[in-house]
Amino acid sequence: MPEKITAENLVSEIMETIAENVPKQKSVSFLEGDKSDTVTSQFNRLFGRQKPLHRLFGGGKSADVLLWRNKKISASVLAGATVIWVLFEWLDYHFLTLVCFAVILAMLAQFLWSNASGLLSRSASKPPRLVVPNDLFVNIGKTVGVEVNQALEFIQDVALGGNLKQFLIVVGCLWAAAIIGSWCNFITVLYIGFVAAHTLPVLYERHEDQVDSFGHQVLDQLQHHYRKLDTGFLSKIPKGKIRVKKFE
Repeated sequence: MPEKITAENLVSEIMETIAENVPKQKSVSFLEGDKSDTVTSQFNRLFGRQKPLHRLFGGGKSADVLLWRNKKISASVLAGATVIWVLFEWLDYHFLTLVCFAVILAMLAQFLWSNASGLLSRSASKPPRLVVPNDLFVNIGKTVGVEVNQALEFIQDVALGGNLKQFLIVVGCLWAAAIIGSWCNFITVLYIGFVAAHTLPVLYERHEDQVDSFGHQVLDQLQHHYRKLDTGFLSKIPKGKIRVKKFE
């Protein structure tokens, strides 16, 4: 019996040492690989991004909706936008028609609520009243005004800055937007932008590394073609100094 016990103990000790050493080596290499991947991914983010997408979008409820943190709310918002687009684009409804129908349904619901509650119970219950706060319109106006002023300031800075590369990029983007706008109406363009805002960020978050590597390759190709254009054409354009006359 002692020989069997010592043999079993010897075999068990050997198996334990093998089992302890092999997973440790694998786990260390795996952790080192994860660390190297995270370090390289942090340095290779597209456009030098360091913050996560949730923080870039504000980190509030809007970021949760755009990144599908709550799938029911995000799906309901996207479905509501789709229903509105179908009503305006496919069924040819007009804004005034929808507003009038909505007001009629609201009045009908309040009328039935007030009369049916009085017939079914002794004390008639008052239906809830919808009141839109005035601060909501003030905040919307301020937000829209700030965004419009920032856009105008950016466009004027690009036009007056003298950076030809930035000027051509902005003009190209505006030209592409004008071509897309000629293909479809304004409501369809808004709907496409809304769907893109609710689908592209979450897809990018799930496939962040692949998109970043592909984006770096595209940017390298664009920079290569721009260097060719610069050396072949842009660098040959004479740059004269603008003389400003002083009037006394």
